[in-house]
Amino acid sequence: MKICFWGNVASAIAGNTPGGGELQIALLAKALSLGGHDVCILDYTIQDGFVTSEGVKVIPVQDWNKGIRILRTLTHRLPGLYKSLVAQKADIYYCRIREFRHIIAYWAARKVRARFVLGLAHDLEVLSFFKRCKYDYFTNIGDFWWISNLLLSEITFPWLLQKSDHVFVQHSGQEEILLKKGIKSLIFPNLIDLNEIPDDRPPAKEDFAFVGSLAKSKGIIELFQLISRTPEYTYKIIGQPRDKTGRQYLDKLESLSNVKVMGRLNHSDTLMQIKKSEALISTSPFEGFPNIFIEAWACETPVLSLYVNPGNVFKHKEMGFCSNGDIHNLINQMKQIKYCHKLASSARLYSELTFGLNGKRISEIDQIFRNL
Repeated sequence: MKICFWGNVASAIAGNTPGGGELQIALLAKALSLGGHDVCILDYTIQDGFVTSEGVKVIPVQDWNKGIRILRTLTHRLPGLYKSLVAQKADIYYCRIREFRHIIAYWAARKVRARFVLGLAHDLEVLSFFKRCKYDYFTNIGDFWWISNLLLSEITFPWLLQKSDHVFVQHSGQEEILLKKGIKSLIFPNLIDLNEIPDDRPPAKEDFAFVGSLAKSKGIIELFQLISRTPEYTYKIIGQPRDKTGRQYLDKLESLSNVKVMGRLNHSDTLMQIKKSEALISTSPFEGFPNIFIEAWACETPVLSLYVNPGNVFKHKEMGFCSNGDIHNLINQMKQIKYCHKLASSARLYSELTFGLNGKRISEIDQIFRNL
């Protein structure tokens, strides 16, 4: 079978991941190619195409940088994307991340009589418009393109959820939300390449780590409150500001003596820092099934989450704790984490069995796509 993806994925393949959704597209493309499928990714950020070691073809989008700057989205980019997608004549077109241009891939799929699959990347994609405004849109208001993308996405994405041949979700919570809307979906757990997890065992775990964008939508205010209330612990912050709030709190964090602000690191260095950490701290109010949780577990590092509990995973698995929004409870969990030695091996095993990109999982993915 031929399977076609599109998006800003080439950088994720190179180890400089722009986001979790892009990383998951890159890993899924790799798994399908290793499973014997013809896989291509149309990427609008590159000038020249290439083929990965697994056989994934990465192809530039036709005419993306041509035309008059203000008008080229309509005159060149959208038509070029449609032509490039149709030209692949794929059997399946897969899209992920809330984005109005996925409708172009949907039209291309219908043109060549292919199946269209839509994958969720975040819980907010299926929650209310009010919550998307409060926890996403209003936290980082951008330019005219940002506003246009927002409005068009609000129109097209719910329609695509209804019209897709198949919808993939990350956990049971997303599945339940869609069922209430009358949409059936398939739980398709995220992937992790275990070969990227560092083998070196650090001499001792140190610091609590926060990894991600510094933004209101990622809980930067709550993170600052947590750190301010626990001067006895040391923290390392890996990431860079993404909105005005993030920039404001970066200055505050840098002024604290128990905080090391490390900025944005490449994927390999980030994983090494996670492996050296006492625990990964998450203060984000909403996520999907965070890649960073899976990577922390693979690094034998437990996760302490203020809000996010995807598929109620912390209730059933000994890999950390979720404090359900209670920051005092989170602080108590930080005190106890040093004594929970069984968490490390349990977390690593769960990550390998559920998300690991191994022969068994590749075979399962192959069978899922053949049955679509």
